[in-house]
Amino acid sequence: MQDSVQDSIFMKIIRREIPATIEYEDDDIIAIRDIQPIAPTHILIIPKTLIPTVNDLAEADAALLGRMVLVAQKLAKEKGIAENGYRLVINVNKDGGQTVFHLHLHLLGGRTLAFTM
Repeated sequence: MQDSVQDSIFMKIIRREIPATIEYEDDDIIAIRDIQPIAPTHILIIPKTLIPTVNDLAEADAALLGRMVLVAQKLAKEKGIAENGYRLVINVNKDGGQTVFHLHLHLLGGRTLAFTM
């Protein structure tokens, strides 16, 4: 893993040690604007509990993961991208494009998103 638990950029944002543009926050989840957006709307939905990757999810995390998707849905409506469409992405490990090893969901929208493989 790239970052230690305490030094993860997301943990620093959660602890308010570094700034971020917060789009949503509750006791369990924080959502921030991506600092290197690849779409007009690019928001990261992050659990406040460190879960390094999807591979580390446990049965007990199912409700949290569901809440992350519902936060994405809420933000998509607020940002005006729900009707035209948006993409939700979770990258897993290095080959999957994950660069911060703290589970997060990308909300992407605001333009047509091409599908490439």
